Amino acid sequence: MSIQSINPYTGKLLKEYDLYDEKQIEKALSLGQQTFQGWRKEEFKKRKELMLAAAAELRENQEEYALLITREMGKVIQESRAEIEKCAWVCEYYAEKAEEFLSARAISLPDGKKAKVLYQPLGIVLAVMPWNFPFWQVFRFAAPTLMAGNVGILKHASNVPQCSLAIQRVFENAGFPKGTFQSLLIDSKATNELIADPRVKAVTLTGSEKAGAAVASSAGKHIKKSLLELGGSDPFIVLEDADVEKAAKTAVKARMINFGQSCIAAKRFIVVEEVFESFLEAFTEEMKKLKPGNPEDDDADFACMARPDLAKELYEQVKKSEEAGAKIILGGGKPAEGKAAFEPTILIDIPKNSPAYSEELFGPVATIFRLKNEKEAIALANDSEFGLGGSLWSQNLNRAETLAAQIETGAVFINSMTASNPHLPFGGVKKSGYGRELSQEGIREFVNAKTVFLG
Repeated sequence: MSIQSINPYTGKLLKEYDLYDEKQIEKALSLGQQTFQGWRKEEFKKRKELMLAAAAELRENQEEYALLITREMGKVIQESRAEIEKCAWVCEYYAEKAEEFLSARAISLPDGKKAKVLYQPLGIVLAVMPWNFPFWQVFRFAAPTLMAGNVGILKHASNVPQCSLAIQRVFENAGFPKGTFQSLLIDSKATNELIADPRVKAVTLTGSEKAGAAVASSAGKHIKKSLLELGGSDPFIVLEDADVEKAAKTAVKARMINFGQSCIAAKRFIVVEEVFESFLEAFTEEMKKLKPGNPEDDDADFACMARPDLAKELYEQVKKSEEAGAKIILGGGKPAEGKAAFEPTILIDIPKNSPAYSEELFGPVATIFRLKNEKEAIALANDSEFGLGGSLWSQNLNRAETLAAQIETGAVFINSMTASNPHLPFGGVKKSGYGRELSQEGIREFVNAKTVFLG
């Protein structure tokens, strides 16, 4: 069997790779285990030097890596460049912060005794990663995991094999010991076998509910730590005292980032009736301004989805929602057979029995809901199986903070679009997953918090 790298904009086959066989996988596991024995003892100073070198490698070759992203999954080039820069940022963040975050924590007991907590690496950590941010999703795992003294093995999405192999090269070019980070071109069967292998100590997955359930089930069966970042149907709540013009402009950006193919893209726009019409008008006008084009052109705002089957699936969700009673006020056209192009689409009057109400729409489709008041708005925001991020707009910050605490998500951004940031913990609740990436919480996910009692 093979893995194909196909440009979704042109449909052209870029490269084709054979899947790794058992001998190659075993070689990678043996190397990873061997490398871990030395890497776990490496001083933070040396790890920092290497991680800063990885950041430099990314910046020095930004265009090369950005073009790989654009050509493999259709992201417009300016967003691909920004993705590489963000990867360099997270490398620098953990290079500077890892030692502080993992310093031993002293505990004084009531009887005068002392204890401390040590944060020690686990070993090989397997990462199962998606195609939508093919560098960033990996680096937000790799930077803290490697700085903690673990080693990483990557099973990337099958449509971005060039990105997968390039990430391994980043670490090798930066001078990391061979085997510290390895990319394996493997299928789901081999992934399950990796999870079962006793040398793999933990697994992290960013992806769909179905994939998350499968990986978590396998990890649980073999008593391995797992972390899941799954789908999202993030609410974007606009109250009557919001700056509607600013909210609408930000809303379009929040919906259309990565052509809507983002777990934390705003997907459900929940607007109180006093400002519904003005928000809808401003949102629609902003959406119409976006310019389609070749993803390699600097002036293209959007190009295509990552694969033709994804465009077809999204259209079917829109069509079923329309048949259930939703109203299409922009876009909604059927993609050409075998093509990944898709029209930016706006839906209103969405009934509860439609896919647009309850399912994640992973692409450039905005659903806009009219609600009577803040109570109804919060209730609708929480009427979802997902709970990743959310955005709340009000010029009364005290009110906004009170309401933010009532929203069932892993994060709420007030008067701003939801975004991941190395300084902030990232993750969800409900079917959006569990565990946290980034910040101090992220680097402590894959360590042994060992208690040492001083008698």
